[in-house]
Amino acid sequence: MAFNLERLRDEFPILTREVNGQRLAYLDSAASAQKPLAVIKAESDFYQHGYAAVHRGIHTLSAEATTAMENVRTQAARFLNAASPEEIVFVRGTTEGINLVANSFGSANVGPGDNIVISEMEHHANIVPWQMLAQRVGAEIRVIPLTAAGTLDVSSLTTLIDARTRLLAVTHVSNVLGTVNPVADIIAQAKAAGVVTVVDGAQAVMHEPVDVQALGCDFYLFSGHKLYGPTGIGVLWGRKALLDVMPPWEGGGSMIGTVSLPQGTTWAAAPWRFEAGTPNTGGIIALGAALSWFEALGWEAIQQREEVLMRYALTQLATVPDLRLYGPQTRVGVIAFNLGKHHAYDVGSFLDQYGIAIRTGHHCAMPLMAHYQVPAMCRASLALYNTEEEVDRLVAGLIRIHRLLGA
Repeated sequence: MAFNLERLRDEFPILTREVNGQRLAYLDSAASAQKPLAVIKAESDFYQHGYAAVHRGIHTLSAEATTAMENVRTQAARFLNAASPEEIVFVRGTTEGINLVANSFGSANVGPGDNIVISEMEHHANIVPWQMLAQRVGAEIRVIPLTAAGTLDVSSLTTLIDARTRLLAVTHVSNVLGTVNPVADIIAQAKAAGVVTVVDGAQAVMHEPVDVQALGCDFYLFSGHKLYGPTGIGVLWGRKALLDVMPPWEGGGSMIGTVSLPQGTTWAAAPWRFEAGTPNTGGIIALGAALSWFEALGWEAIQQREEVLMRYALTQLATVPDLRLYGPQTRVGVIAFNLGKHHAYDVGSFLDQYGIAIRTGHHCAMPLMAHYQVPAMCRASLALYNTEEEVDRLVAGLIRIHRLLGA
């Protein structure tokens, strides 16, 4: 059943804003999605009426805040079909979650002569932490290459994975190309070799249901701000058997069992041993509101709307002279392109004058830019609140730029 697009747009106050005298066409949701009123209200209500430190008090406000936070842990577990809420770790976002895995699991299990497999299309957040780990312990980074079609050469895994492979980290959906990777097949190959797998789901969870138990991976991560939730909160799902034996990454309050002098410290159980310090409780509660808002739309309606809008956008963009599209024909969420010989920054600046917001640059994927031998790309990303009219404005803007500046 389709949702009412006009009514849905009314839930996003920012969409009524004008930029440079034009109504905003926000086509940058893959970087960070706008927030519906339900999310804004949930965080505001917490700070106005329910704020208190969690896990540290017996008074009413503290107990209520703790319950609300832990309810979101349960909610996130359901969203990913985790086996239990104790497999959900709250982090600042996907980047912090990957760093946690690299510094905790990685430091304890990857050593000299071992190797870590990643792909050529990864976001820097799923490259740099593994490079830092490899440099620190003397391990090797191996890379799944891109094909000419903008997909991963999964056949290369037969030579990349060997007896010294300790970990494989791959994105579920490319943040630049929109490629949906066959992560279940990749995980199965790694699992058959006894390799632990990490999946960056930051660009996937808003486009398709994720079942971590069915995927068979060991860690899965996403960021709230890309899923219509607040900035500064994300989720690391980890297999409980691994979380239970992983050492903490950061020390401080809330993650301890006991502290004594001079003997030392024992750790709290997972997941709390990985949540040192005062958590972003307001952000966690607003994340819960985002999950509720999003799931109420229904997956059938979400995917139907996204498929229609993506097909329309690709068809209309094909009419723009000298436009080069990157990535496969079948994609979700994002469309990367360049216009003639014009730098992406110039194109983005011109479009901004027409009230159209797109992303320009290397998109935290410099190895992918190197693969295509370009310094930067333009990227339009489509969300549930976008319209065909906004796509038409993007196309008209690109044609206008081409006419004014030439190829």
